[in-house]
Amino acid sequence: MREGWTYKKIGDFCDVKTGKLDANASDINGAYPFFTCSKEPLRINSFSYDAECVLIAGNGDLNVKYYKGKFDAYQRTYILTIKKGITDISVHYLYLFFLLYVDVLRKNSIGGVIKYIKLGDITDAKIHIPSIAEQERIVSELDILSGIIEKKKAQLKEYDQLAQSIFYDIFGDPVSNEKGWEVKTMQDVCSHIVDCPHSTPKKVEYETQYPCIRTSELKGGTVQWNTMQYLDEVEYKNRIARLKPLAGDIVFGREGSIGDAVILPNGYFFSLGQRTMLLRANNSLISNVFLHRTILSEWVKRQIDAVNVSSTVAHVNIKDFKLFDIPLPPLPLQQSFASKIEAIERQKALVQQSITEAETLFNSRMDFWFS
Repeated sequence: MREGWTYKKIGDFCDVKTGKLDANASDINGAYPFFTCSKEPLRINSFSYDAECVLIAGNGDLNVKYYKGKFDAYQRTYILTIKKGITDISVHYLYLFFLLYVDVLRKNSIGGVIKYIKLGDITDAKIHIPSIAEQERIVSELDILSGIIEKKKAQLKEYDQLAQSIFYDIFGDPVSNEKGWEVKTMQDVCSHIVDCPHSTPKKVEYETQYPCIRTSELKGGTVQWNTMQYLDEVEYKNRIARLKPLAGDIVFGREGSIGDAVILPNGYFFSLGQRTMLLRANNSLISNVFLHRTILSEWVKRQIDAVNVSSTVAHVNIKDFKLFDIPLPPLPLQQSFASKIEAIERQKALVQQSITEAETLFNSRMDFWFS
């Protein structure tokens, strides 16, 4: 322990309580955030708490948030505030500690399909506490790094918006098909449309050359590597029995992250997780880049909504998906669009690399201060 730092249990200086509101709050879309076990808060019209606090989701995603102001929270959300009279610890410093310590809470979580955190695992956790001045320096340093990361992530979103703008500029609104493009079905323009194996992948606890792409890796139109699971060679071969995914193929989320899709990059041996399907464009008719962007557009979203009118859980059957309409502009126009998107993707890759480097530095400094 560093000189002058103290070492205390969270329960010695924190009040820890849980939210009370029913998850089915009826006044959604109100003025105040309603924190649940999901990553994004809902909005409601009433509040029970007004505090600077650390919020820990007690089950589900088991994530951590810092918040200051009026809010309410579901019963499985832990609310951590500093006890009255305690002046030697910053709530923001406490939040940064839990950003790292949440991995321990996840490891120690109990339960079956839905894991949850025990209260004692929070109150018995121990934290090194420097002076308030040192805490402020640590918070400032880490906030600068996290601010850089957030700005870079915002830049990625701007590139995505640019790609969408180019799509509409070239092809018009696909919903109204204002340019009168020929319309085909998905099965007309794809050489293969293959469903995933209907079984849970048998993952391994280490990284291999066999990533298994699930709906959680489809968010944002590009492969999300931070949640990727990996298989051994035997399981990989079992899961590609229907069709071996190739670079350039499109993976579509048909349940869960419904409507999300990614183009598989080169250099990997992918297989499909549950609730996904694989599309292979017929390159003599359609560019895979154009097909991907159309899948992400309102054109396909509306067709997804149409087949889910009476469904409580949104999903798309492969039989319905094959019959979805898709506009088919001339192939040279699609290829011109694809070249513009590929240039944007190269710029995004550079930004993503800088995000990775900044996150590595952030994680290193977090380990330095809190491990």
